[in-house]
Amino acid sequence: MFKGSMVAIATPMKQDGSVDYASLDNLVDFHLDNNTDVIIPAGTTGESATLDHDEHCAVIKRVVDRVKGRVPVIGGTGANSTWEAISLTRCAADAGVDACLLVTPYYNKPTQEGLYQHYKKIAEEVDIPQILYNVPGRTACDMMPETVGRLSKISNIVGIKEASGDMSRAPKIRELSGPDFMIVSGEDNQAMESILAGGQGVISVTANVAPRLMHEMCQAALSGDRAKAEELNAKLEDLHRVLFIESNPIPTKWSLHEMGLIPAGLRLPLTPLDSQYHAEVRAALIKAGSL
Repeated sequence: MFKGSMVAIATPMKQDGSVDYASLDNLVDFHLDNNTDVIIPAGTTGESATLDHDEHCAVIKRVVDRVKGRVPVIGGTGANSTWEAISLTRCAADAGVDACLLVTPYYNKPTQEGLYQHYKKIAEEVDIPQILYNVPGRTACDMMPETVGRLSKISNIVGIKEASGDMSRAPKIRELSGPDFMIVSGEDNQAMESILAGGQGVISVTANVAPRLMHEMCQAALSGDRAKAEELNAKLEDLHRVLFIESNPIPTKWSLHEMGLIPAGLRLPLTPLDSQYHAEVRAALIKAGSL
């Protein structure tokens, strides 16, 4: 259903922390011009945790309206409250997204049965394709392959963004969920190998600052051309690392500002990239051809 380089797009903000919708339009255009395959607003990189409900919906709608159907848009609508996730997913569906991406509930640490019931309820309440998102390093909640397999039997749960960092998960999920269930990497540094092993793509942080190169690398991997994929990924590997040198999206937003694409604004509790890392991040941007 969705494949390739799928950007978890940053949400531009002014110095006072307010959303800069004009810069968001420009950022969407940047991705359309550079062949990003799918755009995902209001995810972790989009600072969804600090957007209020109205801003969250407005950011998603703004992206949908700007894209105008040229590429798929997947709205980030996860929450640790099932009812809030339902509300955000309805909002995104009304805005016209092609699917929703729902992170596992964070902080309250549900059981595997709780996770099953959470996603089942959202799928029942909102008739739109839904993608699970497992990122235990951020949520303190790890969704096991067996739970993913159960959820894959629900018709509008169509895939998973797997960001546990454990490459052995994907084959097990595939075995339990069947050939049509979408498995995408949530780790840029594992994306190439994940795709070559049969994954459909990556939901990417790196694509924010190197969209064309990420698209080309993903396409090479999807076509099974390991040599070309490795050649392209070699230009990206430093970015895969330095964009997490401080908490995402701190380095990403610094990079986009350095590239002249967005203002320098972040929303507390995030703070600007420490100056000790500027040269290292800038060097990675240069290596990837982004500066």
